[in-house]
Amino acid sequence: MVRGSFPMSLREVYRQVQLQMAANLTASNVAITHSGEKGSATEADWLSWFKTYLPKRYQADKAIVVDSKDRISDQIDAIIYDAQYSHLVFSHNNVKYIPAESVYCIFEIKQNLTKQYLDYAGKKARSVRLLHRTSTPIPHAGGVFDAKEPHFIPAGVLTLNSSWVEPLGATFMKNLLSLKNEYSIQLGCVIHEGAFSLSENDEIEISSKETALISFFFTLLSCLKKMATVPAIDLNAYARLLYAENSVLNKD
Repeated sequence: MVRGSFPMSLREVYRQVQLQMAANLTASNVAITHSGEKGSATEADWLSWFKTYLPKRYQADKAIVVDSKDRISDQIDAIIYDAQYSHLVFSHNNVKYIPAESVYCIFEIKQNLTKQYLDYAGKKARSVRLLHRTSTPIPHAGGVFDAKEPHFIPAGVLTLNSSWVEPLGATFMKNLLSLKNEYSIQLGCVIHEGAFSLSENDEIEISSKETALISFFFTLLSCLKKMATVPAIDLNAYARLLYAENSVLNKD
């Protein structure tokens, strides 16, 4: 290093990352006129960001969640799931299917935050949370770890802008708090306005505009850390589902 020169500050690094993300999302919003293609481009930008900055133990994809009782969720824009022990993740016709046990958290992605979109994200979250999740004991060198109780799956929203006059103000907070239980939304990021998080005690924290992306990222990492690892999948439960289906086909 040349004497007298200093590396870019961490704060400035984070600011540049946010500016780059905002530029990518704005470009998609301006350059693409077809709403479906605009949505796909926005989702791709966020998924690419997750894959770049999340620790490698996590994966992020647009997907449908399935369970061992032959039920499925709505399609989710971004699912953060286990990248090490998710044995049953598969693709068909460019659609990814992820077992419910492997899911850490889920996000809906749009250009603008509105009440309609917030409610829509809550319904998507419910479709995942109602799925059945198995859990089995885990053998190890010293014995067996007990089966882990499946965690509550946090849900979030990711946008570029907010359509409210006060972007993350009282009206937004009222609508956020109106989503209860399976419909609830725990965190999110509005790139041009700030990040938000909702505690278990219904306390809402809002970041500054300048730190929206990194505040969201730190909140997400903290959330993932609390969940530790996903429960071990009971592969026999999925196998029984396939055997039962095969039996029906043979009878026909």
